[in-house]
Amino acid sequence: MTIMTTEQTNEQLELGLNAGQRATRTARREDRMARATWWFNKMREVVNGTMDWPPTDAPRPEQTLLPGAYRQVRI
Repeated sequence: MTIMTTEQTNEQLELGLNAGQRATRTARREDRMARATWWFNKMREVVNGTMDWPPTDAPRPEQTLLPGAYRQVRI
């Protein structure tokens, strides 16, 4: 990367921003729609290409109450 200082050049530096004409509103909209169409088509390919996972087994039974765990201790 070259860094130019004011000692190296006495000319004004200009930044060219796409010398062509600005796209018309319709052309920009068409470009945007084309990009959106491409994106959604890619996402549909991804979704359609996924594999189906086999169903999982039933979960193990869960013991929610231990008999005798809530006894009062009498002294």
